[in-house]
Amino acid sequence: MSKKGRVFSGARPTGRQHLGNYLGAIQNYVALQDEYECVYCIVDIHALTTVEDTLNLRQNTYEMALDWLAAGIRPEESIVFVQSHVPQVMELHTLLSMVTPLGKLTDLPTFKEKVRQQPDNVNYGLVGYPVLMTADIVLYKTDVVPVGIDQAPHIEFAREIVRSFNYRYGTKVLVEPQMKNTKILKVLGIDGKEKMGKSLNNHIELAATPEETGKRVMQMVTDPQRLRRNDPGNPDVCNVFSMHKIFSTAEEVEMINADCRTAALGCVDCKKRLAANMNKSLAPFRAKRTELDANPQYVKDVLDDGAKRARAIAEQTMAEVREAIQLP
Repeated sequence: MSKKGRVFSGARPTGRQHLGNYLGAIQNYVALQDEYECVYCIVDIHALTTVEDTLNLRQNTYEMALDWLAAGIRPEESIVFVQSHVPQVMELHTLLSMVTPLGKLTDLPTFKEKVRQQPDNVNYGLVGYPVLMTADIVLYKTDVVPVGIDQAPHIEFAREIVRSFNYRYGTKVLVEPQMKNTKILKVLGIDGKEKMGKSLNNHIELAATPEETGKRVMQMVTDPQRLRRNDPGNPDVCNVFSMHKIFSTAEEVEMINADCRTAALGCVDCKKRLAANMNKSLAPFRAKRTELDANPQYVKDVLDDGAKRARAIAEQTMAEVREAIQLP
């Protein structure tokens, strides 16, 4: 089957992935392989812009790769690698920075938000983050970048940088990436308010044991108006019910919807059903992950091979870039 083009996507190494990562991104990564030549990168250099302690960086990178592979990313057809293992990206980042106005970088909403989040660590890399992101994308002659609506401005900025480079040096060597609007599922954490994330400790890890999963599910906030077992509930405002829509059958969802509204089903039993269905759904992933984790050399080999294949594409691109600039 002929592929539609090349996809690139990257994610910062945050270690063991949680349901929000899986439902919001990893599932899309797996599905895109059927239509595109995929390049998936663990962007460890990007991570340095916000972290000060890198003691867990290598382990977090390994854990993320493990989860990606267990979820169904196929390294025999997709390129899976670590950003820092392809040094050409740093060279391209530097060259692209020469055609990127500083004022535009500091005016980006994402930069301003990061400054608010870490006022004591506004580093040079943080300012240049979008330029490095652009280098990540265009280094591999990427055709398509899957993004949610909120990330669209990032890709448009990358396209601007590409146009500036090609115009200045009278070339078409860099490809303007196209956006593939992807429905990114926003997964709320167990608090039912904020997006699921490790920083808020409101997440459920994919690789958690069934017991750990059950414990976290039992902590999930339900309909705040339902104070007693015999109070009728409103599933429309219940995060547990939203998870049932993902992990339970259509028939069970319909039953829960009706029984919750009439108080025939209590929140505790509703959570127990969710935990059981969640564990059943994640069982194949967890079995595969355990199998892969028993052979860490395999994961290392996958990343090494991915980096080798990525470097081959990257060096070809950089040869064309150097020629366009007329570097001696």
